[in-house]
Amino acid sequence: MVKEIDLSRADLNLLVLFEVILKERHIGRAAERLNLSPSAVSHGLGRLRRLLNDPLFLRTPKGVVPTARATELAEPIADSLARVRGVLSTAEPFDPATSTRRFTLGAPDGLAAVILPALLAELRSVAPRIDISIRQLLPPQRGRAVQRAWDPVLAELEARTIDIAIVPLDDIPARFVEHTLYEEDFVVVMRVGHPFADAPTLDRYCGMQHLIVSLTGDPHGLFDEALAREGRSRRVALTVPAFMQALAIVAETDLIAALPRRLVATHARRLGLTTTEVPWPLRRERDRIRAIATKAAMTDSGVAWLFSILRRTQQVTQAV
Repeated sequence: MVKEIDLSRADLNLLVLFEVILKERHIGRAAERLNLSPSAVSHGLGRLRRLLNDPLFLRTPKGVVPTARATELAEPIADSLARVRGVLSTAEPFDPATSTRRFTLGAPDGLAAVILPALLAELRSVAPRIDISIRQLLPPQRGRAVQRAWDPVLAELEARTIDIAIVPLDDIPARFVEHTLYEEDFVVVMRVGHPFADAPTLDRYCGMQHLIVSLTGDPHGLFDEALAREGRSRRVALTVPAFMQALAIVAETDLIAALPRRLVATHARRLGLTTTEVPWPLRRERDRIRAIATKAAMTDSGVAWLFSILRRTQQVTQAV
């Protein structure tokens, strides 16, 4: 029979301390976030070590690193704290008309630029005091399989650094809630008058100078593996870390880029851009752009409300 733990003898604030140290990886910075002294945080960590029978964090010249046991505990502790916060938030009903909360959405800027106009218009109407922060998300390693490249996003959701993610991810674990907002594919974009638009063949595509969006500067983009399978390659003359930056540069140069269709359609006329279809055989299936949140986060009535607003505003946009 499993021994029952007497929670009355455990300080659950220590789990909050664990969460902050895990995020900051530094005792001093954790103390600042918790409004405690470094010695108080160290004392609390000592109590937590005794409670969990593990060192949890090991000192390094730059701060602390989690032990294997701490890494193993990170997800269940984050989930438990999210549920507790959700329960406490129900003490005062969430009212979007009067709420002054700030929510954080994680998305590539190319997706944020598509969903924000309708979302902000809705917030102005029904929740004028709610604020939104956007956290730029891009796969840190382009060379990985597409789905695996987005794995860090799930970790950010579970750490609650973002409330809702908007990404092209299909393989979503059961501990998350998801909804497809819209489907997206890519077009080749260039300035108006670019010679590639007159004959957008695969041969000419490979002969052009390309721009790709890459968080790390890795010049390996979405279509390079497909080109390699055809025994072809291209020159990536420039990488930039954001889609909107890519649009602005393409508009003023002879570079071409493959960018999301809906993003380009939103800004093409203003920037003087034109598009062609991606040459065969580089065309890909459409990506499903999904809103994703943890089930634990959805116990927060505010997050659940924002998730429903995202669903509704994008449904209206699709219908129009």
